[in-house]
Amino acid sequence: MKSKLILCAAALSVAITMQVGAAPLSRASRPLYFADKAVSDDSLHDLVMRKLANDADVKGGGLQVEVKDGVVTLRGKLETEKQIQKAEKLAKKVGGVKKVVSEITLSKK
Repeated sequence: MKSKLILCAAALSVAITMQVGAAPLSRASRPLYFADKAVSDDSLHDLVMRKLANDADVKGGGLQVEVKDGVVTLRGKLETEKQIQKAEKLAKKVGGVKKVVSEITLSKK
């Protein structure tokens, strides 16, 4: 067990030493991360739809989702006010969403 810890520590030490001596990557050769660029409207649409469909309360609810410049518009009908609020909250939680416009109405039972 001790020898495994020593080997791990040695490997980590070598990795850190190599990184310290390495030249920094230029912006062009650096991998792009989520914060480096805006998420496309198509990606936001897919993420919001998936979030709504996977929720036990909302269940997608047959909602239509439109995304324009990071602004998500939700349309359709749900059975309760609680479901509407949950759908809005779920959409707002998706990274990259700037604003949520809710045009969801209550369905008549």
